[in-house]
Amino acid sequence: MKISRFKKSHKTLVFFATNFDYREPYQVLIDATFCQAALQHKIGIDEQIKKYFQCGVKLLTTQCVILESEALGAPLTGATSIVKRFHVHKCGHEGKPVAAADCIKSMTKDNRYIVASQDRLLQESLRKVPGRCLLYLHKATPVLEAPSKASKKWVQKRANILMLGKQADKIDYMKEKQGLKLTESPTNPKKRKGPKNPNPLSCKKSKKEKAKTPLKGVQEQSTLTKAKRKRIKIPAHVKAALNKD
Repeated sequence: MKISRFKKSHKTLVFFATNFDYREPYQVLIDATFCQAALQHKIGIDEQIKKYFQCGVKLLTTQCVILESEALGAPLTGATSIVKRFHVHKCGHEGKPVAAADCIKSMTKDNRYIVASQDRLLQESLRKVPGRCLLYLHKATPVLEAPSKASKKWVQKRANILMLGKQADKIDYMKEKQGLKLTESPTNPKKRKGPKNPNPLSCKKSKKEKAKTPLKGVQEQSTLTKAKRKRIKIPAHVKAALNKD
């Protein structure tokens, strides 16, 4: 295998391993369409896939895939014999088989499978779901498809959320370091104690004091009357009599 092809497949595997928890040995879920294409190009699936990945892989299929291939009859007789060689994984449809495409979709919901299929409709459906990894045959060469737009968008969104969280933590750290971080105010803050203003009602004069205090005009008039003294005129004969004495 060419070095450039190996680098591309390794880069794709690292992407899914880092962001969607794919782990070795990688589980490759194979359907009858992939086996039919391998038969037409006369390649051994087990040998070619292991050579392509150059790491631990496990090839498997489901009972639904085998039953659908058998139901299609003679055109897929060779593909049916090939798909039966792989390990049959329990899919939960035992006794009530479903279409191979529906079975594979349900299998990839909770598990990390690399789906090996030539079914165009199945591929398009899986590309719309983040974290789905696809393998197909280009003539006689296995090709691990690059991450879909849905997978890249999901990873970018998660990275933005993590980045915002890190920035917020960094801002809080810098505020705390500079002493700018505000402490949380208590729910029931205590009232500040201090000197209170006098009660305005206590400053008013009582009614008794008001009654005793004379009015300003009356007080001025009384002082004026006291200041002025009446001069009594003494008759002249009285003065003469007094002088004689």
